[in-house]
Amino acid sequence: MASIKLVFVVLAVLVSAAPMAVVAGDPDILTDFVAPTYIPGIPATNITGDFFTYTGFAFPLPPLMTFSVLKASMAQFPALDGQSVSYAKLRFPPGTVNPTHTHPRASELLFLLEGALSVGFIDTAGKLYAKDLAAGDMFVFPKGLVHYQYNPGNILAVAFSAFGSAFAGTVNVPSVVFGTDIDDAVLAKSFKTDVPTVLKLKAALTPPPTPMN
Repeated sequence: MASIKLVFVVLAVLVSAAPMAVVAGDPDILTDFVAPTYIPGIPATNITGDFFTYTGFAFPLPPLMTFSVLKASMAQFPALDGQSVSYAKLRFPPGTVNPTHTHPRASELLFLLEGALSVGFIDTAGKLYAKDLAAGDMFVFPKGLVHYQYNPGNILAVAFSAFGSAFAGTVNVPSVVFGTDIDDAVLAKSFKTDVPTVLKLKAALTPPPTPMN
């Protein structure tokens, strides 16, 4: 019975979060590109093709058993500043999920390179749009809407996502709602549950403190 109650609480989080999505966008620039003010070893007046090259995806990810992501946003790739585009490499071991989240500044176009994924998003009316993807498929997640990706299979899934912003931003819905300092009573009333259920969700989403050596 307790597990069923938890499921209803999580569904309530998803439906209620969708209409509250806040969206924005990258500003236009008045130059061809945004020149760096300083990069170690590269004078600002001597920019070459190296500045416009990113090699971070060339290195294989370690064999983790959890979902992992490599980003190529403005923070990792400064040449993207002002270009309204960024990229990410997503790795899904069997049974793992990219939890429900939003990107407030960009839509996301996902291309599935390997394996299979179940994906979906919720619109502002609370309707779920879901699809099972196979290698070679693409799926678009509209800007600012709550969405997820899940690998239900028994082999690794690898995907690449393009974003319409140099810094799309990510708001992890479960962590933001239950992993921050919102009062337990407020959460219990918001999702029509009780404080013990809220505490169970918080315990599952908040890692224990790291022991001091």
